[in-house]
Amino acid sequence: MISRRDFLRLTATMAAVGGARPPGALAALSTKASTGAPLGVALLGLGRYAGGELAPALQETKRCKLVGVVSGHPEKANAWAAKYNLPLKNIYNYENFDSIAHNPDIDIVYVVTPPGTHREFVTRAAKAGKHVISEKPLATSVADCDAMIAACAAAKVRFSVGYRLFFDPYHTELRRLARDQDFGVLKRLSGDRGFIMRKPEWRIDKKLGGGGPMMDLGIYIIQGACMACNGETPVSVMAKELPKQRPDFFTEVEEAMKFQLVFANGAVCNAQASYNKNGADQFRAEGDKGWIEFKQHAFTYKGIVAETSRGPLHYPPPFQQALQMDDFADCIVTGRATPVPGEMGKRDIRILTAIYEAAASGKRVVV
Repeated sequence: MISRRDFLRLTATMAAVGGARPPGALAALSTKASTGAPLGVALLGLGRYAGGELAPALQETKRCKLVGVVSGHPEKANAWAAKYNLPLKNIYNYENFDSIAHNPDIDIVYVVTPPGTHREFVTRAAKAGKHVISEKPLATSVADCDAMIAACAAAKVRFSVGYRLFFDPYHTELRRLARDQDFGVLKRLSGDRGFIMRKPEWRIDKKLGGGGPMMDLGIYIIQGACMACNGETPVSVMAKELPKQRPDFFTEVEEAMKFQLVFANGAVCNAQASYNKNGADQFRAEGDKGWIEFKQHAFTYKGIVAETSRGPLHYPPPFQQALQMDDFADCIVTGRATPVPGEMGKRDIRILTAIYEAAASGKRVVV
């Protein structure tokens, strides 16, 4: 059950946005809020991440639950319906998706398709009056980010980016160290993330992915560096695309990139993202009084190994995606702002855009 104050705040919010949703959906959300019932989530796009991480996480969430899916593959959607006991009326395809507006079971749409498609689906979900989470990277251009943010604002729905690491206890400690300056200002930063991509997939299709390992993996290091700098955005970047070892495979995107982020406080992050380097998943932030280092699995779903100059860090293994989705549901019910808004996703696309420009020009680029 939520508090009476939170319930009154939600009721006022829903009254203000009544034009964005059918009355049945408004009444259903109000009832869920007043009773403490979980909000309904529909996953749009049933690929590897949705099936391997988000669906299992939604079996662990407390404030939301999986109630529907949207897929372009009928056989896959039907298999999900059977596996998770989803009613057939909550199964959609990309053609009839807009009719989700009239389904009071679904409060949140989580877009888990390639980033080149995010603008279309986020905009359609918002127009249907559904709150939206978009997986990272938020889009393939700043213009698409702006369009999605504007669509959600116009529909008066909440919009968040799927930054699960923000809710991970190890990364929460990184942010605390940056805020409290236990080790002084964290100025010497480094990161390395990569794996060997062996089979073609959408991530090497520039139209769908927007780029190669920078968009897919480098974005995590950018996030880590911004966390280490207390949420600040770098003021400039430099970058260099490394020679391709498999130019016949990586025909549209980079295979590996070295890059540097420079912050206004003097912090510098030197990093690399690669699709031709196995086991790379590290991040380090050092100040004049100490350091924190993610030695293994710095940005993956589980198994983080981290220590500081004071000693090792140990936290109970979290289900990052469950924490992330429960927080968003709580934001909807209580009216508080999400800590990972669309604007944060846009920030990172701005940085990535500058990195690609720097790599192409060979010059430092202002963000």
